[in-house]
Amino acid sequence: MDDRALLNIIRPVCGRETCSDDCAILPLSCGTLVTSTDMLHERSDFPQGMTDWQIGWMSVAVTISDIAAMGAQPIQILLAIGLNTEERLSGIVSGAQACCRKYGATYAGGDLDAHTELTLVSTGIGIITDGTPVRRIGAHVGDCICVTGTLGRAILGLSGDKRYWKDLCEPQPRVHEGIAVRTAGGTAMMDISDGLAISLYDIASESGVGMEISSIRIPLPLDAEREKALEAALFGGGDFELLFFIPENATSTLSIPFSIIGKVTEGSNITMDGEMLQKRGYLHHW
Repeated sequence: MDDRALLNIIRPVCGRETCSDDCAILPLSCGTLVTSTDMLHERSDFPQGMTDWQIGWMSVAVTISDIAAMGAQPIQILLAIGLNTEERLSGIVSGAQACCRKYGATYAGGDLDAHTELTLVSTGIGIITDGTPVRRIGAHVGDCICVTGTLGRAILGLSGDKRYWKDLCEPQPRVHEGIAVRTAGGTAMMDISDGLAISLYDIASESGVGMEISSIRIPLPLDAEREKALEAALFGGGDFELLFFIPENATSTLSIPFSIIGKVTEGSNITMDGEMLQKRGYLHHW
């Protein structure tokens, strides 16, 4: 069983909406808070060769990326650290602090404990004061399917291409871009940390729509072998770019770089170049 399948155990207890988005949503009189938490383990989440500074950075970045996918501004991060050796703490918290500072969040504390395997749990709070979060449920037939940035670099780095090692170890959450999509009228959004293909399926399931994308429109590293890069972008994960949906007439108001890779369709099929797209991506398995 994988982590998405396990959500079926949680949904009857907490409700479908609790399991449907990158963050929990808390409306307040002053705006809307969004909160997210992520657990990372050394063996499954930190490739051999990462520095402790990069581990701290990544642990914060994954949570900030979830906040960015709601179109929110991160304001506070808590980090619980289960240490396998105390000598690693300084590098980890330095990397975590650096990531917080870059994206305007406060590293506000957390918890420390001993653990047989290095394990970090980051919890983040973001805020929206001028609108509502962009959820996964809002994609409509006719919307443009769009992505930020260049996809596939993280898995290329993991596969041994040293040119992309930093892309893997120091992901850059798209906070500014997420806010821009929200204010421009984006209808649905999530980050692509588990791969493009499975992210398309996630949005389609929540929104009740189909999708058609074109492989030649997917932005890939120009200096990489195209088929390998396409496989990495579609199914590999590790890219902290945004997948978002927006009406065609609103794309002209976006002030950020982005690529239109397809359109939302009726039905439930997800196709690429006219063929069914495999539902595959990065998953934790038990």
